[in-house]
Amino acid sequence: MIQFCPDCGAQVTQRVPDGDNRERAVCDACDTIHYVNPKNVVGCLLEWQGKILLCKRSIEPRRGYWTLPAGFMENGESTLEGAAREAREEANAVAESLKLFGVYNLPRISQVYIMFFGRLKDGKASAGEESLEVALFNQDEIPWDELAFPVVVESLRRYYEQREQRTKQVYLAMAR
Repeated sequence: MIQFCPDCGAQVTQRVPDGDNRERAVCDACDTIHYVNPKNVVGCLLEWQGKILLCKRSIEPRRGYWTLPAGFMENGESTLEGAAREAREEANAVAESLKLFGVYNLPRISQVYIMFFGRLKDGKASAGEESLEVALFNQDEIPWDELAFPVVVESLRRYYEQREQRTKQVYLAMAR
């Protein structure tokens, strides 16, 4: 929660501004309304010869657990560019032919996950700064009990359940 105005440094008050319907951080000194909106997380399921790329996290939260390459979007990039960047940063991987796979709404933690699927170029990947290791897994090798986040579990389950349909529809989920 914002306590001080990033523009002028004055203390803000929480109130519903004129013409709005939600409480916001409002600076009475400079009249700036500060909006705090959900964070977009982008990532991808990258496949190579029927296997999926996973990264073992080297950072908190969930250090030492497996995840799909994903992370927060940066300003000035598209969701597709962000997903490809995360694959490069976390797994030194080049993502090819990315297509939208799923959108996961997590209002409880103010996040929206936008997941893509595509090919891992040349099957090449190695641990980046945020990963202890990376590996390609067949479906029966996925370390289900060692996955970092519920969205990763859900994405992988949907990926395997909807193999034939994934080019025809996007999965939309709401988690509370």
